[in-house]
Amino acid sequence: MEYVLIKSGTYQKLQIADTVFPVVKQFKTGARGSYITVDGATLGTDYARPVRIKCAADDIVGVEQDAFDRQLGAHNVNQDIKVAGKKEYTAEDDEKRMAEIEERFEILNEMTGALKSGDIRALIVTGPPGVGKSYGVTQTLEEQSIFEDVSSKRRKFEVVKGAMTALGLYAKLYEFSDKGNVIVFDDCDSVLLDDLALNILKAALDSGKKRKIFWNADSSKLRNEGIPDSFEFKGTACFITNIKFENVRSKRLQDHLEALSSRCHYLDLTLDTMRDKYLRIKQIARTGKLWGDDYGFNKEEEQEILDFMYANRTKLREMSLRMALKIADLKKISEKWRSLAESTCMRRA
Repeated sequence: MEYVLIKSGTYQKLQIADTVFPVVKQFKTGARGSYITVDGATLGTDYARPVRIKCAADDIVGVEQDAFDRQLGAHNVNQDIKVAGKKEYTAEDDEKRMAEIEERFEILNEMTGALKSGDIRALIVTGPPGVGKSYGVTQTLEEQSIFEDVSSKRRKFEVVKGAMTALGLYAKLYEFSDKGNVIVFDDCDSVLLDDLALNILKAALDSGKKRKIFWNADSSKLRNEGIPDSFEFKGTACFITNIKFENVRSKRLQDHLEALSSRCHYLDLTLDTMRDKYLRIKQIARTGKLWGDDYGFNKEEEQEILDFMYANRTKLREMSLRMALKIADLKKISEKWRSLAESTCMRRA
């Protein structure tokens, strides 16, 4: 699925400015002017259909899915900073908050282990991008799958990333439908925009004793791969997303997300402010797992990166573990790493 940022446009009497939409049909010039057809659910439940937004070609910028995800559930970065700025935090405050964050991720590891053992059926994990959600889940599953690797058995878990169609979702759930299997959907938020895919996902995450999933349409793909038009899903599933469900404005999406969260465990990592994200980076750096031997930094050099990130927290494109690695790459290759970071890792003024 493609996404675009519309810098300026109109739909009926609505003024559109700096808003990301999923693309339904590409930009076109017709008898009544230029327009692009997008999924209007972004504008609210009354517009949950393809809509034509009038705009100029120069007002359309192609973006990645994560830009749409951030818009769906994001906090405003500057607002976060303003809220955090109401209090002067002490070193003790920071230590306490880092301990709370660490405990939250320990809960994530424990819940992932419960998925693997089958003690819980489904888990939704939400948190901002680049804080280690996927890493923790994958590491826990790998640690608990050592016996499967040694015995050369087929690994009973898989992490699926990126866009996924309803048919692809059905086929993947069938592949991992046996008891003891775990399937992890990582940043597959396109599923949330497809009613058919959502209904399949809800069936897989259902709390009933039997989770029967149906595909009530003819499909050559299913026939060719020997997949039946119905099956019982006995595995477990984890859905990792950047979207904070309670922040979604679309009424249509709210109803679907509430139905999902009512069916399974919902873990919010509660990294809601810029300060939280920075402290998460600091916490991981302290363990030695962030930069490690690959970079060969001493403690002073690591602190230089952390100080640089904190000083430029309002300018960085994102506050994340990925950003910390990007800056570390620049520090490794050049003494002018600060200047390079300003050019490649920061928003334009």
